[in-house]
Amino acid sequence: MRRFLLAASILLLSTQSVSAQLSYTRGQNVAPGYEGWEENEDGSFSFLFGYMNRNWLEEIDVPVGPGNMMSPGPADVGQPTHFLPRRNRFTFKVPVPPDFGPNDEMVWTLTTNGVTEYAFASLRTDYKVDNMVIASETGALGAGSSSPETRSNTAPVLRILGDRELTARVGQPVTLVAEIVDDGLPRSRAAAARARADSIAAARAGESPAPDASAASDGALAEVAAGDTSDEDTAADDAVTDSAEVAAGPMLPPRALRPPSRVTVGKRTGLHLSWFVYRGPDFANADRDVVSFAPIQVKVWEDTRAAANSPWGPLWVAPDVPEDGRYEAQVTFTQPGIYVLRARADDGALYADEDVTINVTTLLP
Repeated sequence: MRRFLLAASILLLSTQSVSAQLSYTRGQNVAPGYEGWEENEDGSFSFLFGYMNRNWLEEIDVPVGPGNMMSPGPADVGQPTHFLPRRNRFTFKVPVPPDFGPNDEMVWTLTTNGVTEYAFASLRTDYKVDNMVIASETGALGAGSSSPETRSNTAPVLRILGDRELTARVGQPVTLVAEIVDDGLPRSRAAAARARADSIAAARAGESPAPDASAASDGALAEVAAGDTSDEDTAADDAVTDSAEVAAGPMLPPRALRPPSRVTVGKRTGLHLSWFVYRGPDFANADRDVVSFAPIQVKVWEDTRAAANSPWGPLWVAPDVPEDGRYEAQVTFTQPGIYVLRARADDGALYADEDVTINVTTLLP
């Protein structure tokens, strides 16, 4: 009898464990999240919010209203109405009212797929956020790690070139141009490997290496060892892989063949720009992609799968930065409506967002 009960208990625990690990492509809800608060240069405060879409594929649209609202105060504070898959951190910020007290709360209510959840924001001291917290939470740093380079990093400066409000027609491509100015930190591992290879080649040829070649290499490798990963073998894998890629082209990192071992999410660094839908009409009944970008944009949500064009994936390498710092993309719509597209300039640790509103109408008969 005892053996039967023991076997039944093991089976029950195994079933619960498997159930807890299930993932879904669609049908699940989106949970709003309070990330923390930050102090602004003028002494005021801002609340930072994000969300977790429990689906891997389904993107959910919820207009501002009873199912997507902030309280107390205005229901619309600029929160998203289009929710991308999986975890999206530090998605938007809300100015804290001047009369907001230490015991007050701001509540984000979100109802998706029949489930209502809440995020409660307060000014409790343990929720204070700075650049190091953001870099750590988004995966650029390992838990509890930092370096002089990461501490001196500042967010990219993003500027939209052209009007912020545009008109387009269904099927008509719209060109979007943005400009990024960045401090070059944190340096990507691939860039460090290239700098190291250039330095070695110059030394063999009897030339003086570039002044910042060794510094760039050493700084980025220190970043790998101290901040960008949480275990030494992963750091070694990346350093070896990047060095080999310089000489022989892209190769599969050993860590891509192993299951994830970090207790926190990991993100590869490197400056890039991404456009994505932040607000728009309900896409639920669409039989194809309503909004398409060319070129395909780097993902801004935490897709940890290999070869997923995501900084959180093990095979991702930051694209080359345009010499003039200008990024150009085209967007095409298959449904009319008012869309808010968000541009994100991301150096892998910190990022800056700017929005463009496009009123899309149907084609003339």
